[in-house]
Amino acid sequence: MSDAPSTPRRPALPRSIWALGFVSLLMDVSSEAIHSLLPVFMATVLGASMLTIGLLEGAAEATALIVKVFSGALSDWWGRRKPLAVLGYGLGALSKPLFALAGGMGLIVTARLLDRVGKGIRGAPRDALVADIAPPEMRGAAFGLRQSLDTTGAFLGPLFAMGLMLLWANDFRAVFWAATVPALLCVLLLIGGVKEPERTPGTVRTNPIRRENLKRLSSAYWWVVAIGAVFTLARFSEAFLVLRAQQGGLPLAAAPMVLIALNLVFSAGAYPLGKLSDSVSHTKLLIAGLLVLIAADGLLAMSNHGGIFWLGIALWGLHMALTQGLLATMVANAAPADLRGTAYGMFNLVCGLAMLVASALAGWLWDSLGAPATFVAGMVFGALALLGLAWRHRRQA
Repeated sequence: MSDAPSTPRRPALPRSIWALGFVSLLMDVSSEAIHSLLPVFMATVLGASMLTIGLLEGAAEATALIVKVFSGALSDWWGRRKPLAVLGYGLGALSKPLFALAGGMGLIVTARLLDRVGKGIRGAPRDALVADIAPPEMRGAAFGLRQSLDTTGAFLGPLFAMGLMLLWANDFRAVFWAATVPALLCVLLLIGGVKEPERTPGTVRTNPIRRENLKRLSSAYWWVVAIGAVFTLARFSEAFLVLRAQQGGLPLAAAPMVLIALNLVFSAGAYPLGKLSDSVSHTKLLIAGLLVLIAADGLLAMSNHGGIFWLGIALWGLHMALTQGLLATMVANAAPADLRGTAYGMFNLVCGLAMLVASALAGWLWDSLGAPATFVAGMVFGALALLGLAWRHRRQA
């Protein structure tokens, strides 16, 4: 029998972190099954222009991110996060049948915005809940796991949609109806499977968006916000990736393949890269993510089909894996514990405004100068963010 000391085992992530991951997975199966087909449905069935699609996508994402400001602040003031998450996921589930019922852009806009309001309500409280539950030394792994499971749903959803489109002869509405089922299962799992940590009795709650509280958000936090905003300008709505593929001749039923490929890479990389972020320089990982994004935009500007196009999609997914969980971890590390919901909300407000600008600009460039110009603009914004990060890294060295 050996007397050698055994290597201490790293503690497992709490069960509620896994449950939150599977909640995200189920909602993403539902949402991405619809969103992978929605740009093509709007363009081919409803006759929407690229500018209209860009404005809707930008407004939808901006709505979600702006609402996070208020839901995050409310969760800090209330001291409860799970009820807001349940409300947000519930609204997302209720919006799904509206896509199937839509006969024109009016109901599509209503459904898309309702879905994004739900996302906004749940987003900041859920991220703050992950930070509350996870041990501090495992936050990168916790956010990486949740992101990985979320993104697994984001490629299973388009795969589900593509299979049903082939089975049901391109019946968009039937696929939209089928997508409501995982959304309902997601809400049930959240209610029964996630336990929120107990709050300290007698804690005094104040308005988290009062000036004296906002002053407690450090310059390091606002630097993360600024970087997140420029990243968003360089990474406009993924609807344009689907439309780029369709422009290259991809059949209607195969349109979800774009998001399947992207999210397969994103899902595979999010958890290991999240764990890696617990032990390496965050700035270096962000620089790597930007270089990958610039390369992806360049390839997508060059081609809309074949190996170059699909390599561009894969690199887009890799940059997401490098940066999305990392930015969430950086927000958690830079913000006071009692202001985490507000911190995520403010972060997403700024990113939401950037998404609105980016998607509207992408649609305008596409209509005015052609699809390659949209991706060249993404390269320019990525290069600006890269210069800012390189300057920051040099100052810290």
